[in-house]
Amino acid sequence: MTTAAHDSPFRRLLGHARPHRSTLAVGAVLTTAGALTELAQPLVAKSVVDALAADESMLRPVLLLALLVLGGAVVGAFGRFLMERAAEGVVLTARRGLIARLLRLRVDVLDRQQPGDLISRVTADTTLLRSAATSHLVEVGVGTVSLTGMLVLMARLDLVLFLVVLGVVVLIGGCSLFVVPRIGQAGRQAQEALGELGAGLERVLGAFRTVKAAGAEHHEAAALNDAAARAWRRGVLAARWGAVAGVAGGLAVQLSFLSVLGVGGTRVASGTLPVSSLIAFLLYLFYLVAPIHQLVSGISGLQIGMAAVRRMGELEDLAQEPTHAPAAPPTAPDRTSTGGTRTSGAAVRFREVGFRYDETGPAVLDDISFDIPANGLTAVVGPSGVGKSTLFALLERFCEPDSGSIEVDGRNVRDWPLPELRRVIGLVEQDAPVLAGTLRDNLLLAANDATDQEIERVVGLARLTSLVDRLPNGLDTPVGHRGTTLSGGQRQRVAIARALLRRPRLLLLDEATSQLDALNELELRDAIADISRTTTVLVVAHRLSTVTRAHQILVLDQGRVRASGTHEELARTDDLYRVLSSTQMLGPDSHPPHPRPERTPLMRRAATAVGVLFAGTVTLPAAAPPPSRRTAPGP
Repeated sequence: MTTAAHDSPFRRLLGHARPHRSTLAVGAVLTTAGALTELAQPLVAKSVVDALAADESMLRPVLLLALLVLGGAVVGAFGRFLMERAAEGVVLTARRGLIARLLRLRVDVLDRQQPGDLISRVTADTTLLRSAATSHLVEVGVGTVSLTGMLVLMARLDLVLFLVVLGVVVLIGGCSLFVVPRIGQAGRQAQEALGELGAGLERVLGAFRTVKAAGAEHHEAAALNDAAARAWRRGVLAARWGAVAGVAGGLAVQLSFLSVLGVGGTRVASGTLPVSSLIAFLLYLFYLVAPIHQLVSGISGLQIGMAAVRRMGELEDLAQEPTHAPAAPPTAPDRTSTGGTRTSGAAVRFREVGFRYDETGPAVLDDISFDIPANGLTAVVGPSGVGKSTLFALLERFCEPDSGSIEVDGRNVRDWPLPELRRVIGLVEQDAPVLAGTLRDNLLLAANDATDQEIERVVGLARLTSLVDRLPNGLDTPVGHRGTTLSGGQRQRVAIARALLRRPRLLLLDEATSQLDALNELELRDAIADISRTTTVLVVAHRLSTVTRAHQILVLDQGRVRASGTHEELARTDDLYRVLSSTQMLGPDSHPPHPRPERTPLMRRAATAVGVLFAGTVTLPAAAPPPSRRTAPGP
């Protein structure tokens, strides 16, 4: 959590305005100067009336009055322009800061948030900040100065009438103090409702085809309409309290005008007050509308703005990834015969690593230990939900282990600067996300300085050449939102090519071939085998046909490494691996023939569950693992 977490919303609001304080100061001075010209206008109008009564020339006071009116308008307009310019700068700076913080959030923290609500904080909330940190802030200052100046001049004109006006203003102002906090609360609720609506829209649009295929448009529309109605109700409530505050200001002026007219008229009739003074006092009352409106509008806007600042602050206070760490040792590349850059693979070590996603939930990994040597292909297999993909998340530091240590090249991953660590690693996720843009944009996402020759190389390795040749604009063809113009297998190959373009020393493949046809899978297996000669490849797979060539296979069960070895060794010695292998129909050429084993209780339970095992809906019951020929290395 940042130190700003302890700041009040008003201090944070001032913090957003501080980088633009010079422009705001000039704008505020000019706006105040324009307001001060209004203070002089009633006095000049009084001199016009006095000149008329004395039968003197009115040319000079009339010209002065015209100059004050025109000059005040021009100066005030330029001041407002400077404030609007500063307001846009405040929004730009705030959005840049929020975007930077959003992209540095820890993955496990982001997973607990609603993306639509986060988007609302970056867009809608910063829009409210625009006025609160500039015009509303200045309005409060200018309104206070103008109101104070007018009250002082009114007191000098006639103390009795001033006391009448002051009594009305204090009475109405006291009532407004009851309204102001409710404006801020209603504004915050309105912004939260908008965030809920944004989250609902993101949820539906993120699964648009599923919603349509399920015929759930009406149901989802009803849910979104409910969210929109909540936003409307809370917006109306905020508008209601704002209207009450505005009416209070207008009411103060109107009651003051009637009171001054009654008391002042009586005093004029009795000869204790000149007519010109009464006219000047009434003009001040008319001009009093502007500063009172500025104060009411400014305070109301600040309340709504601080509600937005609170929501922005909640995003700013979310845990972020570290940005500084000791420098990692440099990697020494060597050159291939074709002129490309090649590096040796990275060794990986897990030592007594424990991890759970929820402090009160079950352990996903339980004191797990294993070693992966540099170069070669290592596979991780096991039932769904035993923590295979979690290993990748810990290596990438998307999550932090609760206990134990993880090392890459003998260096704890906590000691690597994150950019350096992630440059060493190439990750292909299970759902193979593709971003909107062109195919080239997606490939260059992780290596924007790659050459055309390097792109051509990875396109060939990932078996994308035929796809690129068919596309109307080749690599520069748009792939649609989330790659909707590509098939699942094509998206997987794009993700593989994207990872390979970085020339990683550690390549993580999470079910990277699950959506490929048999021919493409076979070709990609050959490519991965070639890559594993100079790169450490760690692959998670349910389809065991993709890992039979692995130099080492780790069998995970109940959050631990149950056994390790080659495919042939595990097929002979480990019951769970044998069950997984037989249900995946590897065929007689995948491992040497061996007698059908006796069906142990563990095998019977596994066979019963296998119908849903690979859909990720069940985990094998706990059982004492039988002895295997090779077990995971100890701590």
